[in-house]
Amino acid sequence: MSSNTPIKLIVGLGNPGPQYADTRHNAGVWYLEALARKHNVFLQSDKRFFGDMARIKFAGEDVWLLFPTTFMNRSGQAVGTLAKFFKIKPEEILVAHDELDLLPGQIKMKKGGGHAGHNGLKDIHAHMGSNEFWRARIGIGHPRSLNLQQGVADFVLHRPSSEQQQTIDKSIDVLLKHTELILKGQIGQATTHIHTECA
Repeated sequence: MSSNTPIKLIVGLGNPGPQYADTRHNAGVWYLEALARKHNVFLQSDKRFFGDMARIKFAGEDVWLLFPTTFMNRSGQAVGTLAKFFKIKPEEILVAHDELDLLPGQIKMKKGGGHAGHNGLKDIHAHMGSNEFWRARIGIGHPRSLNLQQGVADFVLHRPSSEQQQTIDKSIDVLLKHTELILKGQIGQATTHIHTECA
């Protein structure tokens, strides 16, 4: 999983609006907002790119932060438009998203692969014409793995329990801690740290 390609765009997936802000499906946005706070920038609406955006400087280069506000299943419209405008390649993109197949507290880094039914990833793949972007898969658990009777669609659109929320927040802190390595393109090294600390 080595890569020496610096990341130029970090996307946090979720749904817009206060009614969705604290729901599991917005785990990617929680990370993006934490990253923006760390760099003292604010995500602001930019209708050209169908989302809320901010720019940070890293090693003298622009890095864009993007929260597509088109609703999850149309996330690719924002990512594709911004990537095309700034000539950003798929391998220069990190997409942070909620992951049903990982328990709360786990985060796995991955490049390429399928979307496992995640509509945000599916739409980004469609708009980019490539699945060779990086993913930070933020574990939220699955109703079955957490012994809940909810359906998946209902589960992702509800808040985690306070205990699960704390566990997810801690894992996001680990991802934040190693984001500098990711931005440098040292993703293999970052992955080792993240997978160890979020085991």
